[in-house]
Amino acid sequence: MYPLKFENLYYDKIWGGRDLELFRDNLPEGEIGESWDVACHPHGTSVISNGVFKGMRLDELIKLKGSEIVGSKISKEWFPLLVKLINAKDKLSVQVHPEDEYAKKIEGEMGKTEVWYVVEAFEGANLVVGTKNCTKEQFKKAIETGEFDEFMNKIPVKKGEVYFVKSGLIHAIGEGVIIAEIQQNSNTTYRVYDYNRGRELHIDKALDVVNLDLKGEKSNGLKIEKEGFSKTYYCICEHFSLELYDVEYSFKERSDVERFYIFTAVDGEGEIFYLNGSEIIKKGDSLLIPASLGEYEIKGNIKLLKSYVPDLEKIKNEILQNVIAL
Repeated sequence: MYPLKFENLYYDKIWGGRDLELFRDNLPEGEIGESWDVACHPHGTSVISNGVFKGMRLDELIKLKGSEIVGSKISKEWFPLLVKLINAKDKLSVQVHPEDEYAKKIEGEMGKTEVWYVVEAFEGANLVVGTKNCTKEQFKKAIETGEFDEFMNKIPVKKGEVYFVKSGLIHAIGEGVIIAEIQQNSNTTYRVYDYNRGRELHIDKALDVVNLDLKGEKSNGLKIEKEGFSKTYYCICEHFSLELYDVEYSFKERSDVERFYIFTAVDGEGEIFYLNGSEIIKKGDSLLIPASLGEYEIKGNIKLLKSYVPDLEKIKNEILQNVIAL
């Protein structure tokens, strides 16, 4: 096997823009709000763009190669992650996502917990993460009147910041950002307010799943300095782990036979070397490290998000060993 790259799946959105052209030259016409970069969902499935499997859909390759791609501990029936780039020139709806039990029962798919990495922050860049001083009754009244501002935890954001958005947390991506979003493989969103843009709202379902006790805060992470690079652990949950590799020269790793990894370049440029080959990695690229890849090395001056479904005990032990070694 080899590291898999994919064609970008672009989606025109009323709140989208053209800012992905800062590092991509393949945008179609329109106001592009989302690029699905690693996807295996009924609403969009990645097509491989490199190597001997070029032109094959990711779900077809998983059927063909199974554990060689996703690993021995990951389901072959439902790919667990979805990786996007989001460009918001205007604010997105105020929304919330369900957790697994509700989503499976009502929508027939997984719930949606996600994490945001701010790739670019332009003038006025902001996010809404949670509410402040808001009861359920006040929230219901705000839905009726559209007067949300006083209850929204709206914060200015900077490039490189990370925010964990748990299912049940009210949130909105504000205008002026490019976000790398790593999430559960779900496309279920319940809008509670959409600035009178005429799209469907999902108020009853939103009220079912919202948890006003959840707080949205910037993740500071745990940074470990190593020779040639640093690694910051930003979030670990049952659905995914997110780490940032800030590469000055290079680092070497080995794939995990139990699970795949996804690397998403959020700055800089580099190259991955593996047995019998290499691939250039540029800002905005995502690539999937198959469970059976073996040893690989990434060289360059590049920042990479690494996302995967973790073995919680294994990653806790890894972090503990790194802290003890400091």
